[in-house]
Amino acid sequence: MSLPLIEHFFSAHSAFAWLGIRRLEAIALERGRRIRHVPVPLDPLLEAAGAVPFRARPPGHVTHFFGREIARWSEIRGRPWIGRMPTHHHADYHLANRVLIAAEIAGHDPGPLAADMLTAHWEADADLSDRGALSGLLAARGLPDPLIAAADAPEAVQRHDANRDEAITRSVFGSPTYFVDGDMFYGQDRLDQVDRACLRPYAPTPQD
Repeated sequence: MSLPLIEHFFSAHSAFAWLGIRRLEAIALERGRRIRHVPVPLDPLLEAAGAVPFRARPPGHVTHFFGREIARWSEIRGRPWIGRMPTHHHADYHLANRVLIAAEIAGHDPGPLAADMLTAHWEADADLSDRGALSGLLAARGLPDPLIAAADAPEAVQRHDANRDEAITRSVFGSPTYFVDGDMFYGQDRLDQVDRACLRPYAPTPQD
């Protein structure tokens, strides 16, 4: 009998997925849950939700979310960070997403590699669009380098597209988003709520 799920929709470069992933892992372990990691491209989700991509938002908004908020949460979570937006944050991170997908297709748990990617990006300024950097992360995790080539194969590309479509259908509008038994929680600052939902569901929203 398989364990019940926590579903984790995220992008491989997401600051708040980085801040939340280890807490998420701890919750899953404590509550006897399995994590379904779902890497997604963010811009199509934001567009579908009618939101403005972060790179197009006013400087004050970006400075707050990618400055003060990260500083506070990195202190709370005990995670060091580089103190600024990573140099290559706006590079194409879809390959990194698809490497995670390729790892899962090959039978590996993508969670530890996802944590490594997020950590490398936000704590060591790694460029997640660089194949050499991704190769180094795979090697450190003991995973085969051909997973990078597999990330460009049709199965991984199609799975990435399917993840995007599923996320849009389920009204996911940011990273990270979690589902516990169908109930959606947006943002790593909702992880205490995720933990509670693993114990007992919240009452449904009253209908008008």
